[in-house]
Amino acid sequence: MGLALIPGIPTLGPTELIIALVIILLLFGAKRIPELARGLGSGVREFRQGTREGQLEDKKKEEEKQDEERKKDEEDLASAEASSDDTADATADATADAGAQQDASVETDRTEQKQR
Repeated sequence: MGLALIPGIPTLGPTELIIALVIILLLFGAKRIPELARGLGSGVREFRQGTREGQLEDKKKEEEKQDEERKKDEEDLASAEASSDDTADATADATADAGAQQDASVETDRTEQKQR
């Protein structure tokens, strides 16, 4: 039983490989085989480069998305902090106004007591 990678297709042994190489040599000739090998090699090389470039482009797109999300999160945090600062400022202003009103009412009470 042979170790077949694809069911139904037998594996090639050394005898079958030698026969296939002889047939290829007879069909294409000794001069054309190196040319065919070079063409096949350059095609494989271009394919690998294309897949690498595609992977690099995908990584760049993912990084850009992450950067956009970070910027958006930072802007949201900054706006939340600004609104909380505005609320704190408004509270401080209201407290200061209330203190000023109390001071004014105390001054009014003192002047009324002095007039009596």
